Amino acid sequence: MTKAEQDLGAAAYMAYGEALKKAGVLAGSNRLQPTSAATTVRIANGKSQVLDGPYVDSKEQLGGYFLIDVKDLDAAISWAARCPAAGHGVVEVRPIWDMAA
Repeated sequence: MTKAEQDLGAAAYMAYGEALKKAGVLAGSNRLQPTSAATTVRIANGKSQVLDGPYVDSKEQLGGYFLIDVKDLDAAISWAARCPAAGHGVVEVRPIWDMAA
């Protein structure tokens, strides 16, 4: 992307974040480093194995997340459709696990 395209993209994400804040639904967000910075940990035969890099190879990669608190899936889908990533990638909507239940 050109510098101008990068600046437009950054502005779109900033506006989206501000809209989430203004609506009072933003619970958290952050960018993630690339998969090349990943460390994978698993237990095999009772011993820890630590590997540099991602566990799976895929075309997609998680670039960041928005944690929002909305009343239902329809509201979450509505916000996902407004996310700039929906225009050039994919936005996955996933509920968090309610540990109190």
